[in-house]
Amino acid sequence: MTLIAFFKVLFVALSLGLDVFAVSVGVGMKGTDRAVKIRIGAAFAFAEVSMTVIGVLIGQAAGRLLGDAAGYLGFAALVGVGGYMIYEALHGTEEGGGFDLSRGWGLMLGALSISLDSLGIGFSILYIGVPLVVSLVFIGVASVISTTLGLALGKKLGAVAEERAALSAGIVLVITGVAFAALKFFHVGL
Repeated sequence: MTLIAFFKVLFVALSLGLDVFAVSVGVGMKGTDRAVKIRIGAAFAFAEVSMTVIGVLIGQAAGRLLGDAAGYLGFAALVGVGGYMIYEALHGTEEGGGFDLSRGWGLMLGALSISLDSLGIGFSILYIGVPLVVSLVFIGVASVISTTLGLALGKKLGAVAEERAALSAGIVLVITGVAFAALKFFHVGL
């Protein structure tokens, strides 16, 4: 893997990790024990990687149907998901609503909600020139680290960090989508 490919996948994994971090800070503000932290970390990592794979499968099908335009559609999906995350962060919508994100349906819905951006990443990851297995490993590791940090720091950082991380994640995804589309358009590194 080239250095450019390494930085591409690192950037994508970190942008996904910011969203996971934001939700984890929210859960961590309530305080959690070690078993709950492990369960949440595993669920979030599994959701991020699974949705990325589903996105890849959708991207492959779209690639067969749409050809080269599918890459741009994938990058547009990143911009759309990032824009939605920015909207949610600015308008104060509550992640997770009134359910418990540490177990059961709440954990499943929380993991699903934070992994929707991974669907967009998966859709576009085929078009950034990074090996899929390497991308999935980076995404899984970034998710576990982000969850662990968010849960550990949640009590200390509070709601301010949660809102800023969600907003930052949205901004990073928009920039990622636009940058990757520009790189593809100008045939640079893709």
